[in-house]
Amino acid sequence: MQRSARVGPKPAGDTVADPRPWITVVRLSDSFWTTIRELTGELGATALEWEPSGNDAPPSGGAAMVVLAGGMEAEALELLDRLGQTDGGPFVVGATEDHRLASGLLRKGARDYFAMPADLDLLRRSLERDLRSAKGRVEAERYASDERRTRGFESIIGRSKAVRQVIDQAARVAVHGEVTVLIGGETGTGKELLAQAIHYHSPRAAAPFIPVNCAAIPANLLESELFGHERGAFTGAVAPKQGLFEAAHGGTLFLDEIGHMPLELQTKLLRALENGEVRRVGGQASRQVNVRVLAATHVNLTKAIAAGMFREDLYYRLNVVALELPALRHRDGDIERLAEAFLSHLATRYGVPVPPLTPEVRQRLAEHSWPGNVRELRNAMERALVLSPPGTLSIDELRLESDTGDPPSVGPLPFPADLETITRAAARAMLELTGSNKSEAARRLGISRPRLNRLLDDDS
Repeated sequence: MQRSARVGPKPAGDTVADPRPWITVVRLSDSFWTTIRELTGELGATALEWEPSGNDAPPSGGAAMVVLAGGMEAEALELLDRLGQTDGGPFVVGATEDHRLASGLLRKGARDYFAMPADLDLLRRSLERDLRSAKGRVEAERYASDERRTRGFESIIGRSKAVRQVIDQAARVAVHGEVTVLIGGETGTGKELLAQAIHYHSPRAAAPFIPVNCAAIPANLLESELFGHERGAFTGAVAPKQGLFEAAHGGTLFLDEIGHMPLELQTKLLRALENGEVRRVGGQASRQVNVRVLAATHVNLTKAIAAGMFREDLYYRLNVVALELPALRHRDGDIERLAEAFLSHLATRYGVPVPPLTPEVRQRLAEHSWPGNVRELRNAMERALVLSPPGTLSIDELRLESDTGDPPSVGPLPFPADLETITRAAARAMLELTGSNKSEAARRLGISRPRLNRLLDDDS
């Protein structure tokens, strides 16, 4: 009996696309066809018939493939030759309990051989497992699609030439799911937002996106956080723990503030990037991981290399593609767009009318230098919105830094003095100027936070 090859995933007899997952069935024989059709229905799936023809590839997207080969085992071997060795080959169903036949089918690329009716329960469990995996993939792809709409490149507000150029470059590199990207830019420019957009527009979108701030985790814990640990590796390690590299398998690991990573840990990171292998703290065996790494920093890494604070070989391994986000003060026209977007979102969140930006507010926003960039702008909009009368935005409630007068005086730097004394004094002065915010002080000085800590420790 001749059957035409199916063009798409549409079960026989259906005139409307069936939303259920399907199992592709190759009917070399009519034996057990009724059994397979009933079994797929019990499992909440449907059977899609496919007849191989010429060089046609099987339909994509199915949970599994089943070849009905009762009495047609030789044809099944020919079919496997035609399909070739692929990941997740077909299940073959026959009536003969022949171990040599089963071995031959497996060598040709079959996943398993089931002799019916004795192996019906084994087949059911195998199909159940594949259907669960298929449903998980569908749910992950649906989630990725939703995230792409809310966190993709379209969600990044800005029409200035400076930011559009970076987004265009990021969009081109996103589709290459293996390429490492190093994102630079001042604090608050949106480096994590750009990393998320790259992930959700990449082939890895349905897999995890895991961010980690290397500056926020103590150095003695960061290794365990990234690479995991085995039971008994250190005091308190009462059970084995998966690291973030393993958790991000198949997806993207975003290493924010990579410039603050301790030197001794940089060596282990370089090995993971080069070989795709990680070893848990206290472990002996290496584990393979398939992870794309995106890294970000506000630190000038070339200066950090010169100061002996960052490995040059790691820098070149991370810096395959470099993207530099512009500071908000360099994004012509984007300040007002962002302010209006923040006000709309925050007003909805707080249940108040969306206030207009008055000419006075617009002028004040344009005059400010925005050292905290987009993060500072959002905080200013939120503060002014909740403190102003409903439906208005008071310029007095913006409370931008320059509104409070000149920065506090911290006294002159010592001079004449040796360079080391001047450097330590500059570190103290900047820390006082930033209200003891070490991250901001390090950013303004153009050094890493560990370097700032050493300068302050040496001065104590």
